Amino acid sequence: MGNREDLLAGARRCLFEKGYARTTVRDIATASGVSMAAIGYHFGSKEALLTAALSEATREWGVDLARALENSGDSESDPLRRFANRWEVVRDSIATHRGVWAATFDALSHPETREQLATVVLEARSGLARLFEGVDDVDPDAARSLGAMYQALLIGVAAQYLIDPDSAPTEAALAEGVGLIMRPNGIGE
Repeated sequence: MGNREDLLAGARRCLFEKGYARTTVRDIATASGVSMAAIGYHFGSKEALLTAALSEATREWGVDLARALENSGDSESDPLRRFANRWEVVRDSIATHRGVWAATFDALSHPETREQLATVVLEARSGLARLFEGVDDVDPDAARSLGAMYQALLIGVAAQYLIDPDSAPTEAALAEGVGLIMRPNGIGE
């Protein structure tokens, strides 16, 4: 690996171990075995490096999630069971990639990170729509709506999982909630 790749790997380790706010330039330099000056040379700032490392980790999480969903053999014809099966995979993925989620929530309090994340929100939504429902750019309105719903669920489930994994909503509870919403007369049926 070159200095740039070493810096990304070191920044990633720091993000997962210390979080965005508590990671220093010295921490990254030590973790990567690269000089502190190299951060400025390759990335311009510690914040840009941390954001790049977090973006890279998030993309890898997305690839892992897509692979897990593909390998789940989800051929369920009942939409609520299919939904529950997919969210079981998502919960497992959040547990496996807990560091990515913790670093993401930590980074959200920093304006420079929020600005960069805001630029990819729409792309993330369409990606989530493709991932969960196979909706692609043929129907951009459906992709936006589905993606926004899945993004809201994903962020909410991840936050609750980070707070207390044992009480975070299960895939069965999520599917039951969607089923209740879908009743013609609501919950009081």
